[in-house]
Order: sequence, then structure tokens, then C-alpha cells
Amino acid sequence: MRALLTPEIARGMGIVLLRPGADLMPIFTSGRVLVELPPASMAHLATGALPPARQPLAEDTALAGFFIHEDVIRAAGGVPSLERWLMNQEGGCQYPHSDYHHHELKTFRHAPGAIRVCWHCDNVLSGQHTQRLAEIARVNVVAWVIAMARGALGFDDSHELTLPELCWWALREEVTHALPDSITRRALRLPAEPIQSVTREIDLVPSLPVTEVLRAKAWRAGAAAKCSSNETPQAGQDEQPQLLALKVDPESPESFMLRPKRRRWENPNYTRWVKQQPCACCNQQADDPHHLIGHGQGGMGTKAHDLFVLPLCRKHHDELHRDPVAFEEKYGSQLELIFRFLDRALAIGVLA
Repeated sequence: MRALLTPEIARGMGIVLLRPGADLMPIFTSGRVLVELPPASMAHLATGALPPARQPLAEDTALAGFFIHEDVIRAAGGVPSLERWLMNQEGGCQYPHSDYHHHELKTFRHAPGAIRVCWHCDNVLSGQHTQRLAEIARVNVVAWVIAMARGALGFDDSHELTLPELCWWALREEVTHALPDSITRRALRLPAEPIQSVTREIDLVPSLPVTEVLRAKAWRAGAAAKCSSNETPQAGQDEQPQLLALKVDPESPESFMLRPKRRRWENPNYTRWVKQQPCACCNQQADDPHHLIGHGQGGMGTKAHDLFVLPLCRKHHDELHRDPVAFEEKYGSQLELIFRFLDRALAIGVLA
């Protein structure tokens, strides 16, 4: 609890008198209190209890879908938690279109959350679903999610939740997939995705999903911490790392041989990541990491290195193996497609 008070000064006695009122007396019952000059932003506020900090994130239209995402609502505690929070807030019935309000309150569920109403309005609204009610419920959900995230991070209602703090909460609760790409880029200070001007759909390169951006950042931080502490990851840990380190050995034994035996480079972590990417032909979820065939690779009884792979859905993977020449005439050379995919993997830090 915070308050903005006007002091009465008895200069001759060196005493400052404050008149907080009964509602603000609890501030002075815990011992010492902090006294400081009010900032200029509080000049317009009346004397008395300070309202909770304004939350600009609640008004950010880019975050509108995130706050009402079902996984975010579940991570914040679910609708029952929202209803308990609503009943603990100040104010009466939230339904404005009524001449009469009962003194007892309850909650009325309406997508995407709930509304605090009186018993009379609950009977009136029973079974109704309108845009006006949806907007009230949305505002409640947004304020509640921000309050839950702020509390989980150890802040009180005087703290203005920042975008990086909200993203960190989303990462902790494993709901980063609900964050729009524009928000993630803003939080990580990444440049905006340039608008591509292409003539063929196959030339469109999908941007990195928001989940991978945040997860890659977190994984890099964890990997750096383990390296600095000389820890060796246990089996089963970091099952799906988003960062793949390529070692360079300019003096490998085979490089000194006249006819060195070729060794195939294998990395199941990379091929597993490739499988999770959009298909290079249709942007649907890939089913397979296709290994390059032809072009001197993938001959009889051999297979290209795991580095030379491309995400393809089952339909386009079968189409390629059925007729590689027709596939490349339709979608472009495998070499070109793999080069673009490798360029993206390097640019977003998966290969490093």
C-alpha cells in the first residue's frame, strides 16, 4: 500500500504531522515507513491512497491474442483463479446497462473469461453472449494475467510490468508459443522481419517461430553457464537443443592420406530440429528431414551428410523421391533449397 499525503509542519518543534485517515493507518503499523518526494507524474493525483500502477501492456494491441490464449489463461491459474481475483477487486457490478443492482456480487462466465455482476444482473444475463460482455471479460482477463505474472515475479501492484518481464514469465510458464513474433522481436531487440517481394510461393522463407527464438536464447544461456562451471550435461538433459556447435579440425588424420576413407557426418539433434520446421515446399509441418540425393550425393548404399538435409512433408518427400528431376523443375534445385535452409539455420543461431 502506498499513499500521497500532505504534511503539516510544526517548524519550531521540528515535527511533521500527517493525517492519513483510517483506511491508510495500516501503513504505519509495521514500524518504519519510506518517505520520498513524489515524482512529477503524480502531480495530478489527489491526496490519499495511490492507485495501482498503470499497465501499458494491457493496452498493447499486439498482445491482445496472447492474454486471452487458453494456454496463457491456464498458466495464470485458470478461470476459477480469475473469478477469485475478480471478487477481491474493488467495485460493484460490471454490467452497466441496468437501473437496479443487488448488493451481493458473484461472477458470470463469458468468453474469454468472466465478469463480476450482482445477483440481479446474473439473472438478466443468463445465457446471453454479446460483444459488449466479451469486451468486459477480455479487459478482466488482461488485467488478471498481468497481475498474476507480476505477482509470480515478486512485484506488487505499484510495479509497471515491462515487456521483457512478461516474456520471461511466459518462458517460465512454457507459453511462449502464444507470443506473436512482433512482440518477441521487440523484447529481444531484434530487427523487424523485412517484407519479402517474391513471385513464387516456394521463394517465401518462413520466419523463425517465436518459441524457438526464446528457447534458443535460454538454451544458449544455460550452455554458457555449464561451460563456465565445467559441468557435463547428463544423459537425457537438453534433449532438443536449438544450438548446434560445428567443430573445425584443420589437421584431421584423413587430410594427410592420399586416399582417405570418407566418414559420414551424423547429428540426430540437428535432423530432429529440421523435422520440426515448416516444409520447404508448402510451409506445412514437416514430417521428414530429406537428405540430398543426386548431385554426387546419396548414391547406392550411401547417404548424404546430416548437414545436407531439408524439411519436407510426407507428400513432397514422396514426390521428390518419385521423380527428382520433375520436383526440381517445379520447386527449384535441391542445392538451392538446402543452401537457403542452411543460411537460415546459421542466421538464427541453430548452427554456430
